[in-house]
Amino acid sequence: MTRTEYRWLLPSAMADPELPGDHGRRARRTVRDWVVDITAFLCAAGFGLLAAAAIDADRTTPDGVVLIDSLIGAAACCALWTRRRWPVGLAVTLTLLTTVEPVAAGAMLVALFSVAVHRPFKPVAAIGALALAVAPVQPYLRPDPNASFAASTIIGVLLVLLVLSWGMVVRSRRQLVVTLRERARRAETEAELRAEQAQRLAREAIAREMHDVLAHRLSLLSVHAGALEFRPDAPPAEVGRAAGVIRDSAHEALQDLREIIGVLRSPGDNGEGNRPQPTLATLDALIAESRLAGMKVTLDNRIADPAAAPAATGRTVYRIAQEGLTNARKHAPGAEVTVTVTGGPGDGLTIEVRNPAPVEPFERVPGSAQGLIGLTERATLAGGRLDHGPEPDGGFGIRAWLPWTS
Repeated sequence: MTRTEYRWLLPSAMADPELPGDHGRRARRTVRDWVVDITAFLCAAGFGLLAAAAIDADRTTPDGVVLIDSLIGAAACCALWTRRRWPVGLAVTLTLLTTVEPVAAGAMLVALFSVAVHRPFKPVAAIGALALAVAPVQPYLRPDPNASFAASTIIGVLLVLLVLSWGMVVRSRRQLVVTLRERARRAETEAELRAEQAQRLAREAIAREMHDVLAHRLSLLSVHAGALEFRPDAPPAEVGRAAGVIRDSAHEALQDLREIIGVLRSPGDNGEGNRPQPTLATLDALIAESRLAGMKVTLDNRIADPAAAPAATGRTVYRIAQEGLTNARKHAPGAEVTVTVTGGPGDGLTIEVRNPAPVEPFERVPGSAQGLIGLTERATLAGGRLDHGPEPDGGFGIRAWLPWTS
């Protein structure tokens, strides 16, 4: 059932997110509130009728006094319909009224219960103290011929304490329910925020992966397509080699894109058909691929056992080298690129990708530096750091350090 379907079964203090008396605003009565109000009115009226019958049975009481008591008792019971709007004022008024009117005692008890339910402890304690203080006054001013003064006082005190305690228990339970509901709502909100954050991080990771992989492939396509465009008279062997590189790069780019789309469609699927992720051991293959594409690359890999490097660290090193080669291919074509990898367990891995300034004019390839931003994020997420920027000789360099625990 939805909230609107069961709201009528709850008191207004629980059907509403807050206890209405705490904020000085009225809450609309539910069906349950109407039933409780009618029951409280009838109980107060029955209590008043019993008191009126006891007064009428006393032959020393004039008929006019009996009539006035009955009218005042009826007015006190009718005043209970305002107990949700003005509980404190009604309770104080009825408490003072009961000092001279026994027929209003039932209405006074209902009003005390309402104060205990709808108001904090301080006003309840103050009104309760007033009710206890005046409890002996009514038996003294208008004693019951069938009970002693002490018995009437004790009964009055016990009734006041009973209704106040009952009301405070009801209020505590309602506050507990409201608090638990608010915690549940806050937990749902936090869960939604965590899910949104996880989705955002996943999108960023996928975007980073797409950029790192596809930018490398597409830059190869751009270089060789440009070579075919500006050298139509190239030897057939060179044209065929360039066309082969273009075909292979396009095929690899489609494969990478297909894998990324598969991850988006089935994020929890880790099937055996997925291609292996690059590691530090596959760095040589990346360098060989770049050399095959016509780049001048010098690799200085001082890691004795690349396969022993952590998979995540090796993959990050591979992506940094891949992005560095891609940038050099786009912004310094023809320049010799130097890739240096040093370090070991306990010292961490350091990778440097440097290229000098281009010596020949070339057609610039558009770039937004998103790859460098992604590399910085990769290195930070891996617990390392990355620096990049122009070199004093006009070239460009990328240097990163990644942890490798011993």
